[in-house]
Amino acid sequence: MKYEVILFDADDTIYDYSLAEAHVLKSVFLEHQIELMQSHVEQYRLVNQQLWNDYEKGKVTLDFLRHERFRRLFAEIRVDLNAGYFSERYVKYLGEGSFLIEGSEVLIQQLLSCGHRTAIITNGIKQTQHSRIGRSSLANSFEHIIVSGETGYSKPHTGIFDYAFNKLNITDKSKVLMVGDSLTSDIQGGINYGIDTCWFNPKNKTNESALNPTYEIQRLEELLRII
Repeated sequence: MKYEVILFDADDTIYDYSLAEAHVLKSVFLEHQIELMQSHVEQYRLVNQQLWNDYEKGKVTLDFLRHERFRRLFAEIRVDLNAGYFSERYVKYLGEGSFLIEGSEVLIQQLLSCGHRTAIITNGIKQTQHSRIGRSSLANSFEHIIVSGETGYSKPHTGIFDYAFNKLNITDKSKVLMVGDSLTSDIQGGINYGIDTCWFNPKNKTNESALNPTYEIQRLEELLRII
């Protein structure tokens, strides 16, 4: 066994965040009797990603991000809504949205049957992430679900990995693999901490960064050949 412990990112690695996000936005906009346009979704994703990038760099807090993304969105699309209230409704609905990436359930089951240990290490809001994961068929498949909102650190900061290693009682970094879709969060975080990394790249994006993940896969089942 090359790797004993597999650390997975949650969103867009094991769980289909894009699908959940679109579903939730539609639900909350309908509550406010506003039709959700595709352009709204695209604008939200731009704003949201910019703020998450700032969060990863320690430039903004999670509480600020939660409300600011909607304040900026409403300014862009010119609607008069309360960003704070909208954010609370969004977070509530998001906690109920649990959609798995194709192949993730089979992969996790195979890993566990082969004796591997699995855990989630994700940026996000504690209550939302635990709720989403807890509602899925993989709810009991991970030893620990480690969320930045409860650790005080976000990927790629080494602090969240210290927290994870302590929780999982890991001492040998060579036996750990970090798997995720984000170069700046998952891969950078793993490199910062000195563990091997696997970039999940289902859309076959070009790596224009200076980062060199140990492995790259387009389908989750490819991970089985690596470990």
